[in-house]
Parts: sequence; structure tokens; C-alpha cells
Amino acid sequence: MITNTLSQSVVALRSVIPDDAFTAPALGTIREGSGVVIREDGLLLTIGYLITEAEEIWLTRHDGHVVPGHALAYDQETGFGLVMPMAPLELPPVKFGDADAASVGSPVTLIDGLGKSVRSNIVAKQEFAGYWEYLLDEAIFIAPAHPSWGGAALFDAEGKLLGIGSLHLQMMMNGDRANINMVVPINILLPILDDLLTRGKVNKQPRPWLGAFSAESDGKVMVMSVTDIGPAAQAGLREGDIISEIQGGEIDGLADFYRKVWKSGPAGSEIPVRVLRNGREAWLRIKTADRNSFLRKPHLQ
Repeated sequence: MITNTLSQSVVALRSVIPDDAFTAPALGTIREGSGVVIREDGLLLTIGYLITEAEEIWLTRHDGHVVPGHALAYDQETGFGLVMPMAPLELPPVKFGDADAASVGSPVTLIDGLGKSVRSNIVAKQEFAGYWEYLLDEAIFIAPAHPSWGGAALFDAEGKLLGIGSLHLQMMMNGDRANINMVVPINILLPILDDLLTRGKVNKQPRPWLGAFSAESDGKVMVMSVTDIGPAAQAGLREGDIISEIQGGEIDGLADFYRKVWKSGPAGSEIPVRVLRNGREAWLRIKTADRNSFLRKPHLQ
């Protein structure tokens, strides 16, 4: 019964992105997922990649009623997005739980906007580094996985919101490869929520961005690809390069690489990077940028 009640507060979300949007090649122009009502006025929390550069957003309740939405904010650091419905949703908001207090093994339920729920357990709480220059100090990982995870709402046994579904991954569990979901914990939203509501972004300097998609292998950071018009491409970074040093500090894995980049100075600073390319060493100077400057901006209402 508690699952049926909670599912009423989770809606299906569909966004339309212009063909020439910066994120269109990577994320597509039609994106579908979910959002959960977190305030009496119908404010929705979702995962930000669903609404990045959206020119249209449509929200569908379980009874089929559809209302348009407005992309209010997207925070690059956490990955959260906020959507304001442009007509009353008339749905109850959920209550926030405490993701920090949730422990490995705890029963949880991930609910999408189509009414499908998956009962799972927390299988890990640990650091997560994403290839798109994204890092969480502690993400939530659950199994079994939900097939429609993007923007789905994770609830604890008391029906309180613990986080928002972000990814479908695989990990080794008891010697077998298992499908899992990565969930962004709700606790990291609370310190920035007021800024997102009033400014559309967090009131701080943006992190420096390279425009490189990287992976970690045996502690080494390898470039998988670079954004064509991004800082890394302009500096000559290439697919297959191994990044071994930044500003005189050796790199120890993907998370360490990101932290060193973000500590290198404000967006727009130039940083020296040492790479290994075809067995030979090369030094590049990359002038970082603000990733948001490449994106279409949501307009505050």
C-alpha cells in the first residue's frame, strides 16, 4: 500500500531538445524518464541530464493527465535537475529521508513515473567517478536494478526519499556480474536547493571543465574521446592518451584526476597536463572552461 501511495507522486517526464543543442549528439533529442514531487506547488526533482537544454518538457500523471513543465535548474556537480509544472499537478509531495543514515543491506524501493517499482537493497555506498567529469564522494548503489532508472525516486522502508536514479551499471557480487542502479543521494541537494530555486544555479564559481571523456584502468586515466569544440580538443588531447600528471602532481585514478583539475584554479585557467601517447611523453597546456557556457540556459520564471 505504501508503494502505491508513493507512486502517485512520481510522474513520467519527456523532454524535447533542439537538434543543434550541445548535448544532443551524446544524450539525444528525445529524453524520457521520471520526476518526483517534492513541494506542495508541484516542484519536481529529477536527474539533470533529462532536462539539459530542453525546449519542451511534458509531465504525465498515472491517470494520463499531461501538463507542460519548465526546466528551472540543473546542477552539474550533483547531477540534480528541477522542473516546475506550468499547470497544477495536484499531487502530494514526498518527504525527504536521510541518505547518510541509510546502510548497506537496507531495503529500498525505486519507483518510476510509469508506476513500475522494484524492491531492492542497498549493496554499496561509495565514491563514484563518471567518465563525463563527474564525481560523487558517496553514491548509493542498489540491486536488483530498475529497467527505467533515469529520474526514478528511491524510497526507504518508511517511504521517505533517499535519492534519484541516475545510471544502470554492472558490478561483481558473490562472484557473479549483477545489474545495479547508481542513485544520487538526496542529502547533497539540501545545501544547494535554495540557490537552485532562486538563481537557477549554485552560488559559487563553476568548476573548470576539460571536455574529455575518460576511463580508469589499473589506476591509469585513459582518454576515450574529447568534445570537438571543448578545451581538451583545442589543446590537442586525443583519444588513447594516458593522462599521468597535472600541474606537477601525478595522477592516481579518475577521481584524483578530477579533484586535481578542479583545484587547479577557476574556469578559464590554463593547466599543464602530461600525457603518454604511443609510448612517448607529451606536455599540453589546456585552458579550462565553464561547461555551462556551452549549454542553452533555462530561463527563470
